[in-house]
This record gives sequence, structure tokens and C-alpha cells, in this order.
Amino acid sequence: MLPDDASVLSLRDANQRFYDAFGSLDMAQMDAVWERSDRALCVHPGWQPIVGWPEIRRSWQGIFNGAALMHFNIHYVNIVLEGNCGYVTCIESITSVVEGQAQGFGILATNIFVRSGDDWLVIAHHGSPRL
Repeated sequence: MLPDDASVLSLRDANQRFYDAFGSLDMAQMDAVWERSDRALCVHPGWQPIVGWPEIRRSWQGIFNGAALMHFNIHYVNIVLEGNCGYVTCIESITSVVEGQAQGFGILATNIFVRSGDDWLVIAHHGSPRL
């Protein structure tokens, strides 16, 4: 059975909320988009895999503390939905200011979501440098 348009749009919106939280540098917003469990997984570009929400949360807090600005342009978005699980692949074109220096770079990202009631929560985020 193919997913309906409303489900795909709902997953797309959840992915956008993830990037809105990331760009806001606001931990409360990031808390709201993740499944806060031991099965959560995060791989930041160049980092080892981080497993479990407490450790993942600490990693985001460290990133947020080190950045003054994060702006995302998300493109080449592909959404796959199967039942209560879905994933989004995309390219993140990022402009950031870290330690007073502006930086621009691209990341290939995969965000995996699980359905929680009427919403979707991030269960895994994997980012790799774009070559």
C-alpha cells in the first residue's frame, strides 16, 4: 500500500521541524522533535555514532553552545514512508558562524522518523560531509 499524500506531507513537516530546531539553536525545540529513548542514534559529520537520547542531547547542546548562527537550505529531498517508519534523505547547505567566523558547507543527511501518535519523531540522524 502506498502512503497517502497527507502522511508524506506530515513526514516532510516533521523533517522541517527538525531543521527549524537545529537552526534555532534551541534545546527545547530539539527536545520536542526527537524520540527520547535508548534506541535513538545520531552521527554528526566526522563523529563516532552516538546512541541514546541523553548522549545525543549533550552533543546537540555542545554544537549549539559553539555556534552563533546556523542557517539551512535543504534541497534534493527524498521521502520514503512505510507504516509507522519513514526516512528523509537530503542535502543540507549550511551557513554558520562559529567563534566569529562565517562558514559554509554541505552535508548529506538521512533522518529516520517513527510515528508517535499523530506526529513523527526523529529516531536517527546521520550527516556526512558532501564531497
